[in-house]
Amino acid sequence: MSASIRLPTILAMLPLATPAGCGGDGSTGPPYEPTIPAEWAASVTNPFFPLTPGTVWEYSAKTGDGTETTRVEVLAAPRVVNGVTATVVRDQVSLNGSPVEDTYDWYAQDAAGNVWYLGEDSRELKNGIVVGTEGSWMWGARGALPGIIMWADPAAHRDEEYRQEYERRRAEDWGKVVALDQTVRVPFGTFTGCIRTEDWSGLEGRSSSLEYKYYCPNIGTVMETPADAPDERAELTAMTST
Repeated sequence: MSASIRLPTILAMLPLATPAGCGGDGSTGPPYEPTIPAEWAASVTNPFFPLTPGTVWEYSAKTGDGTETTRVEVLAAPRVVNGVTATVVRDQVSLNGSPVEDTYDWYAQDAAGNVWYLGEDSRELKNGIVVGTEGSWMWGARGALPGIIMWADPAAHRDEEYRQEYERRRAEDWGKVVALDQTVRVPFGTFTGCIRTEDWSGLEGRSSSLEYKYYCPNIGTVMETPADAPDERAELTAMTST
């Protein structure tokens, strides 16, 4: 679940904010050549995307297929991705009580406070059996590169398009911060000072995959809403930490 913003000196030359067109390598947008940070933080502490081990978020959404619930947990054990120690987040999705997806996401924060998305191991489930791994990717494998999932200062990047992930023709999600100082009400509570992003898949097309995400200080993601199905929004129902 995703993102926030700030332009640090370490990223001043980073070509992340680019229009989503068709790149020369067959991907969406121009060639992607990010400047990888020279220094990484020991943990992910960005206030809009805090990843403290032991924290669990729970979400619920009413969909055309039934009730979808999501459990997101920050695991204690890290994973090294292309030489960088990443925080591991497990994302488990169930539909009407039956598991349909089990994903491990890998994140790391640079010294300036921006959170990078380094990859994911995604497994689609049916009757407890893995039936697909579409969307899985990892920085350093098959030419994949990391992207920004949350800026240190969202206001500095408002209305800019940026890559959240990149593996040509496999993982090409985009994001854009479109609103600041939002107030959001969900079952878990009412939050102020939040930001709203637009996220979409470059592979599926913006119009068919656009969704809005809300991130609140010291909480993280509190709501996700598909642009074409606003009534199917996923809302934060609980948050706990150990």
